[in-house]
Formats: sequence, structure tokens, C-alpha cells
Amino acid sequence: MLKVSTKIFSTSIAVLGISTSMLSSAEPTINQSISAAIDDSNVDLNLRYRYELVDQDGKPEDAGASTLRSRVTLTSGNLGHFKGLVEIDNVSYLGGDTFNNTENGNTDRPVVADPDYTEINQAFISYAFDDNNKATVGRQRINHSGQRFLGGVAWRQNEQTFDAARLQLTPIDKLTIDYSYIRKANRIFGPEGLDAEFEGDSHAAISTYKITDGHTLSAFAYLLDLEEAPVLSSNTYGLEYVGSFKLSDDFSLGVNLSLAEQSDANDNPLNYDAGYYFGELAARFKPLTIAIGHEVLESDDGVSFKTPLATLHKFQGFADKFLATPPDGIEDSYIKLVTKLGGVKLVAFYHDFEANEGSMDYGSEIDFVASYAFNKNYSVLFKYAAYDADEFSTDTDKVWLMLTAAF
Repeated sequence: MLKVSTKIFSTSIAVLGISTSMLSSAEPTINQSISAAIDDSNVDLNLRYRYELVDQDGKPEDAGASTLRSRVTLTSGNLGHFKGLVEIDNVSYLGGDTFNNTENGNTDRPVVADPDYTEINQAFISYAFDDNNKATVGRQRINHSGQRFLGGVAWRQNEQTFDAARLQLTPIDKLTIDYSYIRKANRIFGPEGLDAEFEGDSHAAISTYKITDGHTLSAFAYLLDLEEAPVLSSNTYGLEYVGSFKLSDDFSLGVNLSLAEQSDANDNPLNYDAGYYFGELAARFKPLTIAIGHEVLESDDGVSFKTPLATLHKFQGFADKFLATPPDGIEDSYIKLVTKLGGVKLVAFYHDFEANEGSMDYGSEIDFVASYAFNKNYSVLFKYAAYDADEFSTDTDKVWLMLTAAF
């Protein structure tokens, strides 16, 4: 017994000696890797000033929001296969809060959902298995496809980010898989607002196959468990096709088709099944693009199809009258024009909105955007939206002027 114990002790001392020697020899390498990762780190600064003016029927006062978002992003260099990012945002008011920021109680004025705050917008660690496969854990930006079902709402001064674990994989050539387990959505209403977050156990996945150059087919699933808003908890499954047909050097056709089915899930007290249908055909004549589209969010006996984690500002008009889908659903028929004149990008929309269930004519909207980049650091944008109400909500005009500096 004593001999065995002595042998084990002697062996342990030897292993410890070897391990110490290996650690001592490896220490310079580890220190060098950390030093290299620090040397390869980047610090980026983004300043975005915006003035937003809202004139809305039914509100005794207009809204005027003069806001500055300051964003500092620290990205580390690679430490082996690991990489980290920390991003801090601050939104400050240049002048008073003569608008309803959803927290200040100024309900006599229209909503401009840009609360003043300071928060960690992103903070994550990623691990790259190789050039085409990686995992990311932490607070992060997640944008799927056109952001119709999952996106960052980057238009607002407070971006929507997600506390999530994400896998982005390319298991075979031409096939990508993007899956996220989402524990919390950090919404646009600021870190302290009543609507600041959605917690739960949600899953988001999209798989895209490149059929050939210019043509992709995607399948997606969004299984939402939203504890703060159980009526928005749902399971959504769908398909999307995006294609481009080049007919000549100066002319091509673009096609975007999507359909989905949604039903109640988890603690949702409602019982429904509703569909989603979208189609857009775009004719691109250099330098002009003309697109026509039709989007339907169905209603099932007064319960509508919903996309609570989408970048909603991109859809159904920039006046944001349909951020919450009406109970009777919505059908949006639109035409879009895009061109460029003297370096200025111009975009114009006309929308016609109707109920999916019943015969209600909601209204129509005209949108216009002009943007210009002076160089890679400085840009300016002007945007205008005019919603003309018929049987839904009230007439609303919005004007934005935005200046961005990035370093």
C-alpha cells in the first residue's frame, strides 16, 4: 500500500513538474496572442443627429424631436478562434422633449419613440470554426433576410438587439443555416421603459439555398414565447424566394415571393391561424427601378397575423401607422420608384391600405427619401411621409432630417 501511494505521489510530482514546465514555455505564446489581439482591436465612433417633426390629427400639439445618438464600438482582434465586441449607445436631447417618447407623459403630442438613455447595445463573444461557420453568444444584432420577421429596427435611435446564442453554419456548398435561441429582445423603447423588453424562450431559424447565381430559396421558422406580451406569442413557418433575371446589360427583373402560416403558441390566450403573402416585381432600367408589390397579413375572425420582432418601419409606410397589425388584418398594395441623380439617391412610395377581413378602406400614404453620402465618413438624409386616413387612424405627416458621421 505504501509503495503504491509512494509511486502515485512520485508520478504526480513528475506530472506537475512537466505541466509547470509546459505552462512556463507556453506563457510567452499566450501573452503574445493576447497582445496581438489587443493590437488588432478597433474602436469606431458613430454620431447620428436627427430632427423629427410629426403633425398628427387628433393631437393638440405637434411633436419635434432633436436627438443625437452617440455610438462607440470596440471590436477585439482574434484570440485563436475567439473574437469579442462591446458597443455602447447614448441618446441625448438637443433641446426639450417636445414629443411623446413613450415615457415622459407628453400624451398631448405624437409619439417619437426615441427615449434618452445610455446602454450596452451589443456585447458578445464569437467563435469561428472556420471561414463559413461560427457561433455567437451575448447581446447582438440579428437581421434575417429582409427583416420582415426578425430585425434590428436600426432606423430608431435605440436599436433592437437580442440576448441570444446564435449559430451560422454552411454545412454544404450553397446552403446556409442561421439559428438563434433568443432569451430577450431589447426593444426600441429604451432600457427602462414599460415596453423595453420581451423575455422568454424564443427560437428563430432561417435556412437559405442558393439555387444558382441570383436565385435563392429560404425556409424559416419563428417560435416566439414573449412573457411580457403573451398575445404576441406565436409559431410561424414560411418560405421565401428571391430571384433576379438579367435580360440585358441595362435591364433586369427582380422577383421576391414569400408566404407563411402563423398560429398561437405558449401562453397566448387567443386561438387563431392566419396567413402571410408577399410578392414584389421590380423592373430595373439603369438608373431607374420601378417596383410593384402586394403584402397581405391575414385575419382569422378578428385575430391578425403579427410580426412583433420585425423591423416594422421598413414596411407598410414610413408613417408607422400599422406597427401593430389591425384586428382585421391588412392588405398593402404599393408602387416604388428608385433612382439616382447627381449622387443623390431618391426613393418614392405610394401605398394603398385595406382590411383583409371585411371591406374597410384604411387609407393611403406617400413616402419620399433623399440621401447623399459626401464620402465614407459623412452622409445626410431627408425623409417625408404623409398618411391620408380613410377609415383607420388619423391623417399624419412626418418629416426627418438626419446627419451621420462615422469614424
